[in-house]
Amino acid sequence: MFATFKRGLMVALVTLALAGCKVIPDGGGQIEGPTTSPVVEAPDAAVLPQDATRHRVALLVPLSGRNADVGQSIANATTMALLDTGAQDLRITTYDTASNAQAAARRAIADGNKLILGPLLREDVDAVLAQARPAAVPLITFSNDVSVARPDVLVLGYVPEQSIARTVNFAIDQGARNFAALIPRSEYGNTALAALEQTLARRGARLVSTERFDRGNTSIISAAGRLNALGGFDTVLIADGARLATLAAGELKKAGEALPSIIGTELWSGEMDITRANAMRGAWFSAVPDNRYGQFAESYRSRFGEQPYRISALGYDAVLMTLRVARDWRVGTNFPTSVMFADGGFLGVDGVFRFGSNGVGQRAMEVREVKDGSISVVSPAPTKF
Repeated sequence: MFATFKRGLMVALVTLALAGCKVIPDGGGQIEGPTTSPVVEAPDAAVLPQDATRHRVALLVPLSGRNADVGQSIANATTMALLDTGAQDLRITTYDTASNAQAAARRAIADGNKLILGPLLREDVDAVLAQARPAAVPLITFSNDVSVARPDVLVLGYVPEQSIARTVNFAIDQGARNFAALIPRSEYGNTALAALEQTLARRGARLVSTERFDRGNTSIISAAGRLNALGGFDTVLIADGARLATLAAGELKKAGEALPSIIGTELWSGEMDITRANAMRGAWFSAVPDNRYGQFAESYRSRFGEQPYRISALGYDAVLMTLRVARDWRVGTNFPTSVMFADGGFLGVDGVFRFGSNGVGQRAMEVREVKDGSISVVSPAPTKF
């Protein structure tokens, strides 16, 4: 990734961490508990002692309220990463953003943290950034909203535009030329349609027709019927989850028919119900690869006694990235954000990824095909950029 690092070092680090996700009981990384105090003050030596050998990193996630389970899952994953790698030079302190993200960020900055992992929610980014930017503390947010990306706000979340582009490109490579789309009336729908249009324009394929729908059974079936009446397409993007996509596919094609081809989004990942619908046979969608995640999830369950949220892998990868950068990061100095934008990328639980100059995480995705009772990989994710 970086000019001053050998790529093999990162691969070795992640391979070590993921080789059965072995937990090192006496790992030297230190994890602090959550704090939500809005009072700006110097670190309390009795709580957060001065560090001469450890980098201070803040984890900002919700630990109370409706997203508490997701936030705790991410926090657990960061703990795992520290223990699995035996990190000696990193202290992670967790701050609860549920009631007041700005106050949590203010306290994190006052405590001397030089990097913020988080926040989870897009709506909290501006509040956190208002505190972090004057102190030259960058964010690595778990959001997937590319509109918040900046040189000092790196978007680590799974970006739906990338999944759609990967699948559309694959479909074109298989001979698809004329596309139609079923798009929900939502922000996600707008994002999906823009990604489809941009990819088709780059490849010289056509968008024949688009039908919008409200998120309900009747609406999507009606929209699919309107598409059928128009005709002229060989491939249909259904930009919604597995349940509604299955209903629409049943309206678009009869069981056993090859056309139209059905393509979907990363929302189908992990949804095995789609394998039981005849109309979904042969449908394609793209997602980050799961081979390393399986090892991660097994280790997580054995350690915490429950299934991790899929997004918690981002917390694990964020720590691996930070440890990589820490090799050339002097304790007490500002985080060297510029090194995050080199071309080689990182290897993590979700495969290889890198950051573009705009701060958006770019991920290598695999294309999957829906079978009768199973889902198979028909185009593996690249192993390097």
